[in-house]
Amino acid sequence: MLIRRRPALALVMLAWLAAPPRASAFQVQAGIGFVAVTGATPGEELTLQESKRGEPVRKKADAFGSVVFLDLEQGNRYLVRGGTGGATPVTVLEFRDHPNRAFYERTTLVDGFQYIPARDGTLLAAMVRPPAGKRLSDGPFPTLIEYSGYSPADPENFQPSSLIASVLGFATVGVNMRGSGCSGGVIGLFDLPATADGYDIVETVAAQPWVLHGKPGMIGISFPGISQLFVGGAKPPHLAAIAPVSVIADIYRAPGLPGGIFNDGFAKSWLQERKDDAAPAPAGGQGWARKRVNQGDQTCLANQKLRLQTLDPLEFLAEHPYYEPALMDDRSPINWVDDIEVPVFLSSAWQDEQTGGDFASMLNRLPKGKDIKITVMNGVHSSTLDPEVIWNWLAFLDLYVARQAPDPGRLNLIASIIYATILGGPPTPPLPADRFDGITDYETAKALFESDPRVRVLMENGAGATPGLPAPTFELGFSQWPPKEVEPTAWHFAADGSLTRSRPKSKAGAHTYRPDPDARPRKTLPGEGQDDSWAIIPPYDWAPLADGTALAYATPPLADDLTIAGPSSVDLWLGSTAPDTDIQVTLTEIRPDGLETYVQNGWLRASHRRLDRKTSTILEPRPTHLEHQASPLPAGKRTRVRVGLYAVAHVFRKGSRIRISIEAPGGDRTRWTFDTPSTGGAVENTVALGGNHASRLVLPVIPGVVAPAALPPCPGLRGQPCRTYVAAANGG
Repeated sequence: MLIRRRPALALVMLAWLAAPPRASAFQVQAGIGFVAVTGATPGEELTLQESKRGEPVRKKADAFGSVVFLDLEQGNRYLVRGGTGGATPVTVLEFRDHPNRAFYERTTLVDGFQYIPARDGTLLAAMVRPPAGKRLSDGPFPTLIEYSGYSPADPENFQPSSLIASVLGFATVGVNMRGSGCSGGVIGLFDLPATADGYDIVETVAAQPWVLHGKPGMIGISFPGISQLFVGGAKPPHLAAIAPVSVIADIYRAPGLPGGIFNDGFAKSWLQERKDDAAPAPAGGQGWARKRVNQGDQTCLANQKLRLQTLDPLEFLAEHPYYEPALMDDRSPINWVDDIEVPVFLSSAWQDEQTGGDFASMLNRLPKGKDIKITVMNGVHSSTLDPEVIWNWLAFLDLYVARQAPDPGRLNLIASIIYATILGGPPTPPLPADRFDGITDYETAKALFESDPRVRVLMENGAGATPGLPAPTFELGFSQWPPKEVEPTAWHFAADGSLTRSRPKSKAGAHTYRPDPDARPRKTLPGEGQDDSWAIIPPYDWAPLADGTALAYATPPLADDLTIAGPSSVDLWLGSTAPDTDIQVTLTEIRPDGLETYVQNGWLRASHRRLDRKTSTILEPRPTHLEHQASPLPAGKRTRVRVGLYAVAHVFRKGSRIRISIEAPGGDRTRWTFDTPSTGGAVENTVALGGNHASRLVLPVIPGVVAPAALPPCPGLRGQPCRTYVAAANGG
């Protein structure tokens, strides 16, 4: 809480009585957890004080005459004073106090660009489009909302999901989050006001006569995909369904600070882009907003007046390197999804170069029900648009938003355009058969869809057709995630660099390495790497481990195929010459042909090793990342440090070897890099091997899986680089 409470009640009450509320030269807006002031004189000192107690907080108005007081107690009353005297009382809104139905019904949305009022008076830029070739008067139509801080309200450009939906017969409503584009307010990246806005948007759209059944759904990939999880958890009563794809579970753990280490690659660049987008137009901000202001949109211009109050997200992370529940719980989807009450279609990829693989940590919290469908696969950020996913995505929207028998085959007409855009050209991936062909009865079609497994795992995506082209070789189905079929299986580190099922004896010794992040390239693709990451065969430069800077351990050749599905744990007995050290673990497959395939990573700053006992398991260590539980490594001692590998599903083929390596962070991802100290070879880490200090790898083995006999092409698997295997200095 921002206001510090002190025993000065009598003085505050005297001030309250001495200066009764009167008209102010500035305007005061109460929001959820904040108070905003506009129209003050630039440089004027403004004071916020609780109405009955507490010390005042003072801020000076910015060049636009604006100030925002944040982190206020919901429901509390405050006084706002300016430099010229007088006081304005204001009551901070509470998230749970939703407007009545009449509030939403008084807004009429028409075809084209307009503004939607949120409950606190903020105007949100919106673009309404009927289905392609239609007018709103031709409705009602099944309707979908895309809501994010990108540019969904840009009247001249569709977002990808909305464009596809429009062509397929859905009306779409694109809305920019507060503080972005032409929307008013200040963006707070998944804060409570943004979630409340999402609630208000759903209810406003639902009240429109052209919305079929009076219940819209939500769609979007990445930012708009993530926003749906919050809105769904807020439970707007007229939400039909959500279809979030390429998402995150936890704003801290991925992609922000994996293992407590700042991701100064993708996360940093994404936050910088959001900062740039939030700059006030027309001098800065999003291009379409600058254009509208320059063309005379006075509402868009007025909506920029709080933009100088936007918090710098990079400064925020620098100031908050640990997990802070009060700041981060409400901004993490994992804490919202168990409140969702509508059908859900969720999809993400294990090796997503932007959002990462931690999304799977929340899948067990999604509600139960036959209308909750999850599709996961190896791949990249765009893999959630692959044919095996998007055909089911459309069937889901037909069933739960349009309430009609699905016709996903209509995607065939635009498939070549979609995949030429994603992959950079032909060929088009293999298209799935329309399993609903000939089914016209809604209940029959719904029963068929709901008979699918709750979790579909598309295996070996990229190996099912032309190498690298999106297509799996087979799939697995599970009733839950992690799968109940999992058998945690441990392999121990041995002195010769092997992984053995038996624990080495106490005199097995230890291995040392120098964690040098400069020993290899920071990334596997040059530049930003986004476009190249999506290519059929990306031009990976995946460098081998550098001698002396890493350890690796590998099993003997497998006698049979071995399939894993779920998170894994690397349990180290670690010592270091430094009080803290950053650790990366990398799981790979050494194939019989001498090639090595990337499978998955995990990271940990050793001082963050304290685990959450409620959520950690033998396969999934979950550090608390709380500052008061962080501690340096004890000098001269070996300490148990468990490093989690993000969830993954992979088949290690007969004759292959399972390999785990330990090194400094970096070198295995296309867009993630890490703000890890450059050690210059001066730090030495030690990994103990035997007895009570036996280090090990624990994998989620799924018994009885029958995979295609042939090894996948290498390269070929989506999101999984390939290189020639080179043994580490310790033999693994």
